[in-house]
Amino acid sequence: MTPQQQLADVFVALAGSATEGSPDVPETLATLAARSPSLLGVRAASVVYAPGGREQPQVSGSDPDVARLEHEALSWHEGPGHGPYGTDVRQAAPLHLDGATKRRWPRYTPAALALGHTHVLALPLQVPARALGALVLFSDHGDAPGSDARALGRSLVDFTAVMLHRAQEAEEGRALNGQLERALTSRVVIEQAKGVLATRRSMTMEDAFDVLRSHARSRRRLLNDVAREVVAGQADPSLTDPSTKSGPSE
Repeated sequence: MTPQQQLADVFVALAGSATEGSPDVPETLATLAARSPSLLGVRAASVVYAPGGREQPQVSGSDPDVARLEHEALSWHEGPGHGPYGTDVRQAAPLHLDGATKRRWPRYTPAALALGHTHVLALPLQVPARALGALVLFSDHGDAPGSDARALGRSLVDFTAVMLHRAQEAEEGRALNGQLERALTSRVVIEQAKGVLATRRSMTMEDAFDVLRSHARSRRRLLNDVAREVVAGQADPSLTDPSTKSGPSE
């Protein structure tokens, strides 16, 4: 396979992780980590994905040793692939693991050296205004990536970052739609309950809402739950019985 064919194959593999237009994040990370060493001419690679918010960081590696190293580095807060993103990951060239890096990363540096890696390079998974994580390349003195490999690596991570960012936006959109649907459903039920109370107790819709809300508050219950009981005919008789004379402030 020619280098051009190999490159095309990697991009096709990354794009193939998309399901119904939204990429599968673990599969995308695994593909990037597994394909990077042969394409970029390095010994190993790992991917750290930490988009923030409620999502937990995810790690994938081209082999079990670097995957384990990056998992441990998450708890250590050490290594070029771990925050703060935008500072640690902005490397122009491979970083030599030596005494200086050991002072900076006292656990990460010895662990990486023990695996036979003497250089690391982190390429940020960058989207506008922030980084989602990094692709970390491990090498020794003989296979440290040159300028062409670094440029190719940046193309890979830029493509991957866009895919992951779109996946995150799609998930956020689905969550927001779910919240809006629940809010709309809740509002419909409350309006129905107001209509039931207004009819049964011969009061205005505004007074019916006040009665419904006061009843829920006095019993420390959710307004929506009480409204559902009213609509279903399962509410407390003191709330729906027409003979009850209490007004809106009950």
